[in-house]
This record gives sequence, C-alpha cells and structure tokens, in this order.
Amino acid sequence: MSAPMLPPQKQKQAADRDSADRLAGDLRALAGADWHRLHYGVAVSGGPDSMALLWLMATVLPGQVWAATIDHGLRQGSDEEARMVASFCRREHIPHSTLRPAAPISGSLQAAARAERYRLLDQWRRANALDHIVTAHHADDQLETIVMRLNRGSGVGGLAAVRARNGVVLRPMLHWRRRDLVNVALEHDLPFVDDPSNSDDRFDRARLRRALKSQTFIDPAAAARSAAWLAEADEALDWAVDRAIAGWPDNADIAVIRDEAYPAEMFRRIVARRLRANAPQLSVRGAALDGVIAAMRDGKRAMVGALLIDPADGPARSIWRISAAPRRNRAKKT
Repeated sequence: MSAPMLPPQKQKQAADRDSADRLAGDLRALAGADWHRLHYGVAVSGGPDSMALLWLMATVLPGQVWAATIDHGLRQGSDEEARMVASFCRREHIPHSTLRPAAPISGSLQAAARAERYRLLDQWRRANALDHIVTAHHADDQLETIVMRLNRGSGVGGLAAVRARNGVVLRPMLHWRRRDLVNVALEHDLPFVDDPSNSDDRFDRARLRRALKSQTFIDPAAAARSAAWLAEADEALDWAVDRAIAGWPDNADIAVIRDEAYPAEMFRRIVARRLRANAPQLSVRGAALDGVIAAMRDGKRAMVGALLIDPADGPARSIWRISAAPRRNRAKKT
C-alpha cells in the first residue's frame, strides 16, 4: 500500500527542508564542525543561481549572512541588477553592499574581471569581519570548466577545475545542478536576471555552455565528482612533493633542485616549486615546463624568465642549481 501523497504546501515545505539540509551538510563538509557559528558573505550577481544560494544561506543561517554584488560597469543594465539584489536584501533584512572597481577593467576582460571580483570580495569580507565568501558555482559550471581545461591539455591540477574550497572562498554547490537552483528561485518567487554575457558568442565559455546544454552523454554531477577526486589527487601530489623536498640534506637552500628518481609528475612540481621560490611571480606550466626539464635532463643550461638552471653534479644530472641570469641575457629563454 503506497503512502498517501502530501498536499502541495506540505510537499513544498518538505522540499525546502531537503534543500536546506543539503546545503547545511555541504557547508559542514567545507567549513568544519563550527560551520553554524561562522559568518558568511555571499557573492550575488542577481542570476537565479546566486539568488537561490542567498535565499538558502539566509534560511539555514539567519542573521549570519551578508551579501555583495560586484558591478564592473562593463555593460548597460548592470547597475539595475545590483539595485534589484539590494532591494531583495532590504526586504529580507540581509546586509548588502554593491562593490565597484576603482578603475576600469583592462586586459583580458573575463580574467581581469574575475581577479578584480575576488579582490573586492576579500576586501569587503575583511572589512565586515566575515569568515568566508560563498559563491554559487554548481555542477554545470564545473563541467564547462573541465571541458575548457581538456581543450588546453591541462594536467591533474587543471582538470580538478573549480575547487570547493580555496582559502576563505567556499563553493558548497558544486554537486548541485543549475536546474536545482533555478527551481528554488522559481518556487520562492525570487527575483533574478539572466546575464547577457552568458549567451555572448564572443566568450569561449558562452559558446561551450550552449553546446553542453543540448548534450545528454556527460552527466555534470558525475563530472563534478571526478573533479573533486582529482582535487584530492592534486593535494596528495603536493603533499608528496613537500615530503620529498623536506628530506633533502640541503632542503633550506631554495637554489637547489634534486631528482631522486621521482615520478615525472612529482619532478615537474618540484621544478615548478623551486622556480616559484626564487621568483614568486613566475608561472611555468605544461609544454614550457616540460621543455625546461628536457634541457635539464640533457645537461644543458635552461633559462626561465630571469633565472638560470645549471647542472651541479656533472654527467650524473640529478642535482641542479638556480641562479639569476645576467641582465644582458634575460631577454632570451630556453
């Protein structure tokens, strides 16, 4: 005998509890046992994803949630979207701030806007003594990022894609689907807008999003689980590299690179780690890093930015030293 069907209002209440409990579990997994005592800043663009996140966060943690909207001023109507979010927050008694860059965004538009967005959010978080920033990245976003990284030939770290936790930034919805969040927004009559840039063919992600929307072969939730496991593998490799370097007799000398027959991926990370230790702004990855390592293995001098890598033990080729390149040679790279 089947259980009697709940009336619509009871069904809605049960669904709300399920969503709230699900978010609470995701926050606990990321923020730890004291998750319910912390204060959170939610990044809210005004889209259905972030509006649903804000509503759920305020439901689970009333009085512990702040909201911020970034208005880059890059397109017409962005100020109206920020005012919409502010109006909703006033109605729901959620503190809200609209954050604007001090100078126009320049360079690679999406990358520069993203960097400025997180800089402004962290500045705002510190000013309000908040413990974490929470964003509404979900499984469909994660799949888009994975495919973009595949097209670039990324390794383990790149294919881990969007991290569930990155410093004080939490992304508790990476296992949620976009449709789940849209349903929450619709069921609770939350105001939201669709960002026109999401369908702007000038951007790679927008074109990819349209292509993935019609496919049914790849499950975004399964892809998100794979990305989470790759993130754990990435952390495990970094842990192994830390242990390997700590075991060197000269580990405190950041000019030294040693190879004790490490697996290829570990040695890549060791070389990259040592290069960053000498030049923190330096980023060498992929084929460029493999080219540097090939020169090292061949006993040749390698040049990376303003650094030189030279063999330190002759034909054995298991120890190298990093030094500053002479100024006249710095324009050349190996």
